[in-house]
Amino acid sequence: MNIFRLTGDLSHLAAIVILLLKIWKTRSCAGISGKSQLLFALVFTTRYLDLFTSFISLYNTSMKLIYIACSYATVYLIYVKFKATYDGNHDTFRVEFLVVPVGGLSFLVNHDFSPLEILWTFSIYLESVAILPQLFMISKTGEAETITTHYLFFLGLYRALYLVNWIWRFYFEGFFDLIAVVAGVVQTILYCDFFYLYITKVLKGKKLSLPA
Repeated sequence: MNIFRLTGDLSHLAAIVILLLKIWKTRSCAGISGKSQLLFALVFTTRYLDLFTSFISLYNTSMKLIYIACSYATVYLIYVKFKATYDGNHDTFRVEFLVVPVGGLSFLVNHDFSPLEILWTFSIYLESVAILPQLFMISKTGEAETITTHYLFFLGLYRALYLVNWIWRFYFEGFFDLIAVVAGVVQTILYCDFFYLYITKVLKGKKLSLPA
C-alpha cells in the first residue's frame, strides 16, 4: 500500500465520521441527502461481497466492515432516528436515472461476466455519481452548512487521492484498471466546481452555495 491510497482511505473515513458526528451532535439531518446515503450504502454492499470469499489483510477487512456499518448507520439516522428533521421536499433527485443506466452499463462493460464481478463493477460506476443527489439538494436549497461542506470536501479529496494512487501503481507496479480510473475521473470532475467554491468561500468563513 502506498501513501496516496492510505491517505485516501483516511480522507474517506474522515468524511463518513464528520457526517455521522454532524447528524448525531445536532440531532438533525437537515441538508443531508438521504438518497445519496442510500446509494453509498448500496455501493459498499455490492462492492464488498468478497468479504465472504476472500481475505486480503486485517486492514482491508476492517475498513470494508467500517464503511458498510457506517453507511447503514447514516441511513438509519436519516430515515429512522431523526426522520422528522429530514428534508425530503428538497431531496428530490430521481435516483432511478442513475441506478438503471449504471446497472445496464455494468452488465455490458466489466472485467469478467460473473455475479461478483458485475456487482463490483456496478459499485464502481454507481459511486462515481452517488453524490449527485446531495449536490442537487444543495443547489435547490441554495446553500450548505459548513460541516456538510467539510464532509463533501473530504469525500472529494479521497477520490482525488485515489487517482494519484492509480498513477503511482501504474508506474511502480504496472497495475492499471481502466474501469476504476474512468469512474474515478468522472467522480473527481463532479467535485471540481465544489472544490473551487470550498477554497474561495468556506475556508474564508462564507457559506457555500451552488448555482441552481
